[in-house]
Amino acid sequence: MKIEGLSHATVLTIMREVGLEGFKKFETAKQFASWLRLAPNNKISGGKVLSNKIPKGSNRLKIALRNAANAIGNLKDTQLSDFFRRVAYRKGRATAVSATARKLAMILWNMITKGIQYNPPMEYLFLDQKRKLRMVTKIKKSIAKFELKPDDLGFADASLSAIL
Repeated sequence: MKIEGLSHATVLTIMREVGLEGFKKFETAKQFASWLRLAPNNKISGGKVLSNKIPKGSNRLKIALRNAANAIGNLKDTQLSDFFRRVAYRKGRATAVSATARKLAMILWNMITKGIQYNPPMEYLFLDQKRKLRMVTKIKKSIAKFELKPDDLGFADASLSAIL
């Protein structure tokens, strides 16, 4: 229940459809996601990608994970909801639901087979933070290049001069 978006019904569906021992039948998380039909079916011929659609087919666990992924899409300020929004911005909500459901399947497989707790990365730099960091770095380089001091720039506040 530590994973955001998972409800009691989803956990019960996981236990009913796969069980704890069922996860161990798959050697990797990728095989588990493929069995759920959440992994793309890449068709490649001569090095050219012909198709990479998710194969048709459904089961109760796939539906439960997709419902949980859809609920994650409505959350705010969580690691999985940020992932959902990034994918939805590029590819659309339907693709984001599938991608997030696959990510949930990978997390579940790793939690159950390896016995590790779910710890979302808290210190991840999101796109806005990355852009700000790049901009500050660029400004610092420009100031160093022209050998400017905080007084020359008009920074009277000590906190702003501490940044530079």
